[in-house]
Amino acid sequence: MQYFPLFLDLKGKPVLVVGGGEVASRKVDSLVRAGSQVTIVSPTIDAYLQRLVDQQECYWIQNFYSQDMMDKRYVQVWATTDNPELNHQVHADAKALGLLVNVVDDQPYCDFITPSMINRGRIQVAISSGGASPVLVRNIREKLEAQLPQNLSILADFSSSKRNHIKQVMPDVDSRRKFWERFFSHPGVESAASRQALEESYQQVLTTTQIEPPTVTWLEYGSDVELLSLKAMRLMQQAELVLHESACPFGFVDLVRRDAEREEFVSEGELAEKLAFAREQGLRIVVFVSPQNAKYRLLRGQDLFLKLASQ
Repeated sequence: MQYFPLFLDLKGKPVLVVGGGEVASRKVDSLVRAGSQVTIVSPTIDAYLQRLVDQQECYWIQNFYSQDMMDKRYVQVWATTDNPELNHQVHADAKALGLLVNVVDDQPYCDFITPSMINRGRIQVAISSGGASPVLVRNIREKLEAQLPQNLSILADFSSSKRNHIKQVMPDVDSRRKFWERFFSHPGVESAASRQALEESYQQVLTTTQIEPPTVTWLEYGSDVELLSLKAMRLMQQAELVLHESACPFGFVDLVRRDAEREEFVSEGELAEKLAFAREQGLRIVVFVSPQNAKYRLLRGQDLFLKLASQ
């Protein structure tokens, strides 16, 4: 992983942008939307930036950049001019003060990069190739845009407004997580277009008592994670415990939910002990086994078993 993904709160924080052209306009637009206090340094600026300045949404220093304009108070510095020598000077000045700097379209001079974004209100999806292929990232974004429902924004707002209430009703984290899983899978939620419709589904799920028994799903692994079925991926995201053979590729284990426990086993006896203990705890379990290994059939019993798509 070349870059650590991070969403940064820039609300009310000072940011310096050197340059006033089209590239600067794109960056300043995003920075202003994020609520940052943007200072632009450039002899001239595009009409769009001029409008932002006139509306007092950012500040313009109408001059050529000089070293004394760099200040430790800036949390980010952007060099967006078409002059590489000037951009590198901005980079050097920023680094001398320990500031994070981005020289646009010049990756070796970037402490951070901006991903391609999908925005659905509070929901933001960031996609990045680490600067390797912007066109590929754009294609991925277009595919995701077509798949993600438009009501994600009201879903996020609604669930945020209910956080305190559900904490009062369900005091432990595990029960709250399972409630939200049932809520978001409720038939009325996916098509909801209003808060009232979401409230109806919320109350229905809240008043429905549901005791979930422990479940065990056995999944084959192979050399290609893309052969996992959609059903397998869904169950992997629900699992609270993942048990896997030592030979299972990391790519399979890495696709499970981030907060799931991951445990390796090396024998039938060890696996049997882990399964018995997990069942007592009422956990949802996924077990990764090799398609060439049939020794777990008796242990598997009537549990759900999913093969890879090519099998």
